[in-house]
Amino acid sequence: MSCCLLSNITDPALILTFVQNIKDLNILFGFILSIFKNALIFLSTGVKMEQKQDPPVKVALINLATQRGHNQPKPVEREQWNNKMEFILAVAGHIIGLGNVWRFPYLCYKNGGGWFFYFGLINKHLLIFYVSGVFFIPYVLFLFTCGIPLFFLETSLGQFTCQGGITCWKKICPLFQGLGFGSQVVVLYTGVYYIIILAWAFLYLFSSFRSELPWASCNNSWNTDGCFVYGHNQTSHLQLYGNSTSSVVEFWERRVLGLSDGIDEIGNIRWDLALCLLLAWLLCYFCVWNGIKSTGKVVYFTATFPYVMLAVLLVRGLTLPGAKGGIMFYLYPDPSRLADPQVWMDAGSQVFYSYGVCTGVLTSLGSYNKYNNNCYRDCIFLCTLNSLTSFTAGFAIFSVLGFMAKEQGVDISVVAESGPGLAFIAYPRAVALMPLPQLWAVFFFIMIVLLGLDSEFVYQEALVTTISDLYPSVFQSNGRRRLLLLAISVGSFFIGLLMVTEGGLYIFQLFDYYACSGMTLLLFAILQSLCVGWVYGADRHYDNIRDMIGYRPWPFMKYCWQYFTPAICTCTFIFLMTKYTPLKFNNTYEYPWWGHMIGGFFTLSSTLLVPLWMLYAMSVTPGTFKKRLKLLCTPAKEVQKNHQAFRTFKDLHTLRNSDSSE
Repeated sequence: MSCCLLSNITDPALILTFVQNIKDLNILFGFILSIFKNALIFLSTGVKMEQKQDPPVKVALINLATQRGHNQPKPVEREQWNNKMEFILAVAGHIIGLGNVWRFPYLCYKNGGGWFFYFGLINKHLLIFYVSGVFFIPYVLFLFTCGIPLFFLETSLGQFTCQGGITCWKKICPLFQGLGFGSQVVVLYTGVYYIIILAWAFLYLFSSFRSELPWASCNNSWNTDGCFVYGHNQTSHLQLYGNSTSSVVEFWERRVLGLSDGIDEIGNIRWDLALCLLLAWLLCYFCVWNGIKSTGKVVYFTATFPYVMLAVLLVRGLTLPGAKGGIMFYLYPDPSRLADPQVWMDAGSQVFYSYGVCTGVLTSLGSYNKYNNNCYRDCIFLCTLNSLTSFTAGFAIFSVLGFMAKEQGVDISVVAESGPGLAFIAYPRAVALMPLPQLWAVFFFIMIVLLGLDSEFVYQEALVTTISDLYPSVFQSNGRRRLLLLAISVGSFFIGLLMVTEGGLYIFQLFDYYACSGMTLLLFAILQSLCVGWVYGADRHYDNIRDMIGYRPWPFMKYCWQYFTPAICTCTFIFLMTKYTPLKFNNTYEYPWWGHMIGGFFTLSSTLLVPLWMLYAMSVTPGTFKKRLKLLCTPAKEVQKNHQAFRTFKDLHTLRNSDSSE
């Protein structure tokens, strides 16, 4: 036994670790006690030591190598995706949402049409093949100079730091940590109001199982005397009935919303909508209640099944009479639209909204990747998938709108709508004209529910991840993490009850217009590009990426972070500031002054966190102004040695089992 002890204690690796950790007599005393403790355990068993067993001296050395002191708790190892597919589907579920279905196709036809394009990564080089219509020219410009570079920046930053949306900035540049706080406020606001769409969709889905679609007739208790039903070859209803409304609009405004006359008339809670909202929150909670272990499994269904529904609706739409006219209207190029600045603004806003950048969600999802995951290739694939989904959804939507326009004998521009108007008015109206309308209505609203659900629960997962990383000692256990998620869900549900009242749609539009405004996202894009491109250093981050994936990405990404992205976003931000107009409901109802004040609070509560944090950090950091500024712009030491620490951990793990390999 003594020979065994001497042979192990003279191991150079163990002696080096021993010398580095033993710094005072207290640790030495603890080391000696550990030797005796393991020796007593060994002798008490009465079993002869074999080669696969660790001798007591080696056990003591390994224990010292894995902790700084006896009283320090062992850190909880960060979870990781079980495989790459879970990460791909989680990100796809986040970025591919309702905007791909009800916003992109409308903007495409409104701003000059567009044709197919493709871009991909082949042999580590980005190759581009596209034939673009008018709208795709500004769309592709914003995509390649802002969308993809920011998408890749946030994902790679999360993977390298293994931190959420706040602490990642603390690791690379503490002065810009306010970016993380501001983005999480945006995520919180988005989670509160975005889920209301799911409540509306659930109510429509449940109503679709009736023997007759309730929005297809005027024989209901909520209908007025001026109600009329859209039928075949009916073109003069609006002229014949000046004050009339269609059965579809009355179902939406009077049955679903119970819409009041203004935001100052909140009215009663629509309890059927409140129950649908509760159902949506329950589904969202249990999708992420066990962290990425549950999220990674749920996305296999929520991120893929909408494609099945989209394919079914696309095939059905293309076989309808009038589909060709709708598709031509969707794709027909109008070169004169390029001179309109609003076309460029619409393209930029669509890229920012549909790619989910500047909210910290991509950073949180990327933080669960393995260190050597090829996030560059993943980002190119996901961006390609996102744009192609948007383009394909346009065929599914406009083929049906072309059918509806032909059946009613009107121009497609009369029936084409965007946003909730498309999902809850235009498409239900078209479904009512089809054979087996209940079947197609169920398919459509299942797709809407799933598209919104995975976007929503990924928001909650990212928010909980960020808070847990900010306070790891408090929320490192699964029990406390679930309580945090429960608190966020319950609080958001009660705030959301305001948006299922009779005046709830006015509050919903305040959130949509102000809380998640394009100007806030543009400001965040400018600041994080400047932070990584110049303060932290684009070359340094490229070195980090090379350490992770084994090669340096296309240099164009780096130039975007330094020049193109901040320049284009700044110009767009200035244009939006000069063209700002107060929010109006349906372009007719003007909000009271206090309504705009609430909206201004939503915007400033996230935006001002960036400069306020900078002032706070500078005030609490000791030293001269120059020293404080330098210290706050210096990345953390563990970030600089992240990969080295990873290898050291692997070496220690190998050290534990060195005897077994002999």
